[in-house]
Amino acid sequence: MTLELLLRYFHFISVFTIVSSLVAEHLLLKSKMTRQELVRIAKVDSVYGLAVLVLLAAGLTLWLGGYGKPTVFYSENPMFHLKLGLFVLIGILSIYPTVFFIKNRKGNDEDSISIPKSIFWMIRLELLLVFLIPIVAGLMAKGIGS
Repeated sequence: MTLELLLRYFHFISVFTIVSSLVAEHLLLKSKMTRQELVRIAKVDSVYGLAVLVLLAAGLTLWLGGYGKPTVFYSENPMFHLKLGLFVLIGILSIYPTVFFIKNRKGNDEDSISIPKSIFWMIRLELLLVFLIPIVAGLMAKGIGS
C-alpha cells in the first residue's frame, strides 16, 4: 500500500467522521440538557475535532507533499481555495459550540442547562457547508477553475 493511498483513505474516512459527528451533535442537541447529556455531546464533539485534525494533516500532506497531482494544480485552482475557505469557515463556526460544551459539562449531572439557539443554527450551518465541500472538490478534481 502506498503512502498516497493511505493518506487519501484517512482524508476520506475523516470526512465521513466529521459529517457523522455533526449529524450526531444535531440529533443529540435539545433546548434543555442535563450535564450528563452535555458530557455525551462533548465526547462526540471531541471525535469531530480529532477527525478535523486528521483531515487537515492528510490534506496538507497530499497538497504540499507532492502526492498525486502536483502542488501547483491545487495552489492555483480557485475551487481549491473555495474548498479551503469553506473548511476554515466551518472551523470558525464550530468554536462557540465546542467552548460551550466544554464549559458546561462539569457540575451536578442532573443540572438542567439551556442551550442557546445560536448553537443550533451554527451546527446546522456547519452541516450545510460541509455538504458543499464534496461538490467543490469534485469540480476541482475535474480541473474546473484551473
